[in-house]
Amino acid sequence: SMKMNEIIERARNAAKELAILSAEKKNEALLVMAEMLSTEAEKIKKANQIDIKNAEESGKNAAFVDRLRLTDARIKGMADMFKKVAELDDPIGKIIEKTIRPNGLVIEKVRVPIGVIGIIYESRPNVTADCVSLCLKSGNAVILRGGSDAINSNKAIYDALNKAACATSLVQGAFTLVEDTSRELIDDMLKAVGGIDLIIPRGGEDLIKRVVEKSRVPVIKHYNGICHVYVDKDADLKMALDVSYNAKVQRPGVCNAMETMLVNREIAKEFLSIAGRKLKSANVKIKGCNETKKIIDGISDVTERDFFTEYNDLILNIKVVKDLDEAIRHIAKYGSAHSDAIITENAKTALEFVKRVDSSAVFVNASTRFNDGGEFGKGAEIGISTDKIHARGPMGLEELTIYKYVVHGTGQVRE
Repeated sequence: SMKMNEIIERARNAAKELAILSAEKKNEALLVMAEMLSTEAEKIKKANQIDIKNAEESGKNAAFVDRLRLTDARIKGMADMFKKVAELDDPIGKIIEKTIRPNGLVIEKVRVPIGVIGIIYESRPNVTADCVSLCLKSGNAVILRGGSDAINSNKAIYDALNKAACATSLVQGAFTLVEDTSRELIDDMLKAVGGIDLIIPRGGEDLIKRVVEKSRVPVIKHYNGICHVYVDKDADLKMALDVSYNAKVQRPGVCNAMETMLVNREIAKEFLSIAGRKLKSANVKIKGCNETKKIIDGISDVTERDFFTEYNDLILNIKVVKDLDEAIRHIAKYGSAHSDAIITENAKTALEFVKRVDSSAVFVNASTRFNDGGEFGKGAEIGISTDKIHARGPMGLEELTIYKYVVHGTGQVRE
């Protein structure tokens, strides 16, 4: 397999060409990639079966196996995403703003690619496809380092995309999968100052901590999702029931699913007696505070540690709070600044919540499950950034670009 410095060298050369590639050429490659994923679907599924079998044999939990699994629908989803990204506007070369100075200089702020992006991720093979489509469209070269758990699936997806790249004579090194999953290669990526422009880690807390501690290359963290729904005293209780149920149950294994429900004391008894039944009927294991335990039978105690835990599973913490203030303080202490929601009919309360809760997305009367590039109309996402520098929330095409200034003069010199 190629050494990391060779991979980076190829990627840097590719990045120069990708930066000036026309939208037509990029879209052509994306559409052929979509086709190739469909053509190779059986091969990809066979490879995925090996990863699934290995995961099950090594005792991985159901949520992990679900993240790893590629069904026909998920492979079609990957192919559709390439088509969708092809339809999106090309951000590169867009003039963001234009100023004319008193001396006649015309100053334009123009979108350009970041360059070479390194992505370090764990068990979700669809990340391979997502990242290639978005990086290609935004004119970035990408180096993908997936986890050993998904290596067979990642290789199969990569092979299909590579076939398409060759068929459309896309520059070599536009995207590379690091097939050697040893730790040393991650370290080489993290040290590659001047070679890799940005590292994006996607995965569990341990992976992200390790990357952040070691990296000399700038990192945008896609951190865990400890998401809250606060049911206010002025909530429409039917809405509160539907939204909180969706936030927990619709797909529990993802980062924007609710992990803790906070309920105002004034409506707790009425609300939790219905919510408890509905959640239990969906096999949600509830952990509650003392007040919750008085209302919902047969649930276990919630501990301090539970409030810091991202379950990614059908487990939910419930806590009764005395007011909005206590809810906001709880979110500030235990949350991960990902996605947090309030259910209320009171506009003043909603406004205070939105101002004071510091998360990448804050929701009023809607499910946290909407914090997603596709749902935000970005077409797709490379992940959800919980950082505050450069990009925050769902990172789509624009978030994979930076800008430069282009200054047009007529011979002006500085006095």
